[in-house]
Order: sequence, then structure tokens, then C-alpha cells
Amino acid sequence: MSERMIDEEAKVPGITIGISSPSRWRTSDRLISLGLRLYGARPYFIRPGSEVDVSLLDGILLSGGTHIHPDLYDQGEQVKARYNHHRDQTDQRLLQEAERLHLPVFGICRGAQLINVFRGGTLCQDVTPLRVHTRHRPLLLPLQSVRIVAPTRLGRILRSPRIGANRIHSQAIKRLGRGLRVSALDNDLFVQAIENTHGQWLMGVQWHPEYLLYHSAHRRIFADFVRTAEQLKLARLTREDVPEKPDQP
Repeated sequence: MSERMIDEEAKVPGITIGISSPSRWRTSDRLISLGLRLYGARPYFIRPGSEVDVSLLDGILLSGGTHIHPDLYDQGEQVKARYNHHRDQTDQRLLQEAERLHLPVFGICRGAQLINVFRGGTLCQDVTPLRVHTRHRPLLLPLQSVRIVAPTRLGRILRSPRIGANRIHSQAIKRLGRGLRVSALDNDLFVQAIENTHGQWLMGVQWHPEYLLYHSAHRRIFADFVRTAEQLKLARLTREDVPEKPDQP
């Protein structure tokens, strides 16, 4: 990727993206930060329980992490897993505020699942024994084939009917949430990406594109996300810069 392209993307200073993450910084958080900085955005990390003013942000990124508690989609605990109730609550509040303010939202792995649950969808708590045509073990390298559904925003971003992706998750989207559509599937037909059907830029991918920044297709997801945040901020600033009409005598 050329420095010129990065410079062209970073035209407007002050694009701040709130990143919901666990209490500790991880390698994935640093890579997500890099993916945003490549296109001129500043990351602001949001810890579980934080009461951040979402109106001061230009976008929200929900990163990966622990399983979402099944109480949120009316199921009992079917697998032994770690849960973080504070993060579940924080992420739900972030989604509510982002929807109210029409901010773009990008969910990665757990983040994609949380978007689906927030919209009333459900999850399969363990897809590992159900896999037939895809690998059972976790993969950080792009050794999983993902089929892109067209026409979708993700399809326009990736510009390819298939891409290589990694896989770390053991849960997956089951029943789709309201106002969402499937934009990618794996070879076992498990949902690999979702997006909003209209309005707000809202997208979730089940893989981890932050580990694949050396591939231009995966970088373009970050680029489109940041570009949308930039356009919305410019529109908001333009409206705010217009002086109010003076009162008529």
C-alpha cells in the first residue's frame, strides 16, 4: 500500500473511532488501531463499564473477545465459556447510542455476533461439531474460503466473489436479527458477515481482518468504515457551521 494512498485517505483530522475492547490491551487491539490509523482515524479505547459520551465519537468498532451471555438471546448456557456481563452491557449501550446518532458501526467476531443479538437475532453456541467442509481448529492465516453475497456493501468493498479469511470463533450467528442481511458465508454455510439493509453503516464480519492487513481486500473494510465516518463528520460540521437566521424584526 503506497504512502500516497494513505495520505489521500487521511484528509480530515480528528476522526475518532471508539473501540470497545476487554480491560487489557491485546495484540488484536493494536492491529485494529493500526488498521484505523492507516486511513487517518484516531482510536479511543472503551473498557467494559465505561460511560463514554458517544456523541463525541465519529464511529464505533466492537472488537472480539469473550462469548456473549446467552441470556441476551433467551437461551441457557449450553457450553462452558467465559462471559463478561459488563462488556455486554457496555456494547449494547454503544450500539443504542450509535443507532440514535447514526454513527457507523463495525463489528469483528464477537462484535458481529453482538450486533445480531442487539437486533433480536440468536447465536449457535458451538459450531465446531457441526463443521463438515471447514477446518475445526483456529486459524490466524487466511486459509478459510469465504463466499461473498452480492449485491451487498461488503461485496462492493471486497470486489471479489470469494476471499481467504481466518477463523478463531466457535460461535456463529443462527437466526438473523431484524434489518440485517447476510453478506458472506463459509463452505458450511455458516454466516461470516452481516450488514444493515438500509440507513446506518452497520457491518459485522466473523473473521479477524486486523490480522490480515497485509491483504488489500481486508484493509478496504477499514478504509470504507473510516471514510463513512469522515463523510458523516464533514456533513455534521457543515450543518453546524451554517449560521442561524437572525430573528425577523
